[in-house]
Amino acid sequence: MSKEKFTTLKSSAVPLPIENIDTDQIIPARFLKATTRDGFGDNLFRDWRYNSDDTPKADFVLNDKTYTGKILVAGKNFGCGSSREHAAWAIADYGFRVVISSFFADIFKNNALNNATLPIQVTDAFLKSVFAAIEKDPNTLITVDLENQRVTLADGTSEPFDINAYKKTCLANGYDDIDYLLSLREEIRQFDVAH
Repeated sequence: MSKEKFTTLKSSAVPLPIENIDTDQIIPARFLKATTRDGFGDNLFRDWRYNSDDTPKADFVLNDKTYTGKILVAGKNFGCGSSREHAAWAIADYGFRVVISSFFADIFKNNALNNATLPIQVTDAFLKSVFAAIEKDPNTLITVDLENQRVTLADGTSEPFDINAYKKTCLANGYDDIDYLLSLREEIRQFDVAH
């Protein structure tokens, strides 16, 4: 399934300055029964976001209309815990295109990339700057430039980020793994003819 192309994203952000957010907090296990990727965003951070009677918790950031945007900024060690891909599904289905943190669990990072969500790992110091910028102005815009692999704050402060070249190509073209292979059809055909 092809995704939207990712080139440059300029967006406000939702701050979640909590460390060690595991995949069960991102999407609790009781919501893993679905076989399609749709609807998981409704239960993103379910136990932090809602009371037991399903009323929204006023003090949780996703319920605070002050914060909006396609970028989630989280504390260190985001996505640790189990390897459930549903966590990445929930982040993407909610509408986040980017997650910024100073450290990601490897499996979550790969799952996010496989689901057209860009995990950007930054230094602890830059992460503090991001949180400070959002605290100062909740509408501040953060620019994510995939081609140049750089994230920039409204005041011009920026930092480069790493991404696997293959995953960068997939994001930039809106490819999943199958789309990528299909994009190489002509090269594959020519190789087959030549050999």
